[in-house]
Amino acid sequence: MRPIKNPRLRKLIRFAVPWVLMPGLVALGIAVFHEKRYAFISLCLAVLSVVLFASGFDKKKTGTRRLVIVSVLTALSIVGRFIPFFKPVTALTVLTGMYLGAESGFLTGSLTAALSNFYFGQGPWTPFQMLSWGMIGFVAGLLASPLKKSRILLLVYGVFAGVLYSFIMDIWTVVWYNGSFHLSLYLTALVSAVPYTVSYVLSNVFFLLLFARPFGEKLERMRVKYGV
Repeated sequence: MRPIKNPRLRKLIRFAVPWVLMPGLVALGIAVFHEKRYAFISLCLAVLSVVLFASGFDKKKTGTRRLVIVSVLTALSIVGRFIPFFKPVTALTVLTGMYLGAESGFLTGSLTAALSNFYFGQGPWTPFQMLSWGMIGFVAGLLASPLKKSRILLLVYGVFAGVLYSFIMDIWTVVWYNGSFHLSLYLTALVSAVPYTVSYVLSNVFFLLLFARPFGEKLERMRVKYGV
């Protein structure tokens, strides 16, 4: 993978892609393409995820090594979706962002949704899953320093990530049910989804408690050893 060496361009991509282009693309999918073009939107999000990942390094060797590690973590995250009830997807995405960078966290989260849905089912919900898991990993990377220092703060972020995932996915729920977004229906959907939100939160906290130390130590060791 070719790195993006221009620092100004890298900075622009790191801001515009996750905060502007991707949310705008998902919104465009709702307003213009509707359900019939979800595959096109998902493909565009996957391409933008790779572009964002490429903006996170300026040396080809660094990017190649990081990509190998991210690929392994993405594969583990995909396998984790097959676990009933409690799933480690968010926890692995958060840890990837913390130790390998925000761009790596986004790539892991978004590709986990896109690739695992070839088994669980592709649909108009896929772009929302890609965006929500991707942003959870990206923000974890931005907050890497305090999250590494405080186990309590990491668990709080796990709670936040579970709530954020539910909030974003319930936008899709309302659009699917109503054909357009409506605030009162959205608030109703949030209330009705409380049991699922609680399961997301408990799952995140459980797997962060389980994985934070062993995965964190190994990822930190690889990051230092291989310069990723």
